[in-house]
Amino acid sequence: MWLIFAVCSAVFAGATSILAKCGLQKVDSTVATAYRTVVAMLFAWAIVMVSGTYAQMGSIDSGTCMFLVLSGLATGASWLCYFRALQIGDVNKVVPVDKSSTVLGIMLAVIFLGESLTVLGAAGVVLILAGTMLMIEKKDVKEMDGGGSSWLLFAIGSAVFAAMTSILGKVGMADIDSNLGTAIRTAVVLAMSWIMVFVSRKQDKIRGIGRRDMMFIVLSGLATGLSWLFFFGALQTGPASIVIPIDKLSILVTIAFSYIVFRERLSKKSAAGLAGIVAGTLMLLVR
Repeated sequence: MWLIFAVCSAVFAGATSILAKCGLQKVDSTVATAYRTVVAMLFAWAIVMVSGTYAQMGSIDSGTCMFLVLSGLATGASWLCYFRALQIGDVNKVVPVDKSSTVLGIMLAVIFLGESLTVLGAAGVVLILAGTMLMIEKKDVKEMDGGGSSWLLFAIGSAVFAAMTSILGKVGMADIDSNLGTAIRTAVVLAMSWIMVFVSRKQDKIRGIGRRDMMFIVLSGLATGLSWLFFFGALQTGPASIVIPIDKLSILVTIAFSYIVFRERLSKKSAAGLAGIVAGTLMLLVR
């Protein structure tokens, strides 16, 4: 069952990026993230209420609570970086860098969770890294080195925090229902994202969002909620070193829709990089 959940997580994660990009055309990324989190939280807690797992809240120990909060904070940081990167960069460039969190996530799973990595798995990690590097243009690196508002810098930050999210979430939901754990994490992300809106003094941008943009933001939040529920459901019973790579195959869904919706094309170099990422991911699954 965890394998089916992981695949569903990848599909909805792929849809999230496209829907978010559509809603970020005229909306500040921090404000959009805050609104999306409201939708995701309502969805997550509705599932908890329907399933009756809220009854477990009284039995959550301090250690579990700590890891859930840390996972939520890492998620919030990843989201803020990711949607800022999406706003100023092309989807087919941002997503591959973000998905490189697979490599760091696997390394953390091996180090902290004691999961194994075979020679074939290590080769897959190398392919993912090589593929990601091929999809990054020299001008993007120069822009980041120049101190500009680079999508690459935000995408790297998103990847680092996303890897931390997976490991912290795996530990935090070891003894509680995954739906409840997801709902608690989402509440933490909600608080963090709205605090960021006011800390960055962007509250004046809360109003005036067009209906079209709001519709896509809401749909993106719903897709995120579904992706989370499936992802952490898979993590609860499946090995993180396999669940994480499956989830990252959402890159195929995202790249396909980025061409259909935004007409973003891959260069031959980028296409070779994408092939390397996918091949490396598949090697991690069959190891």
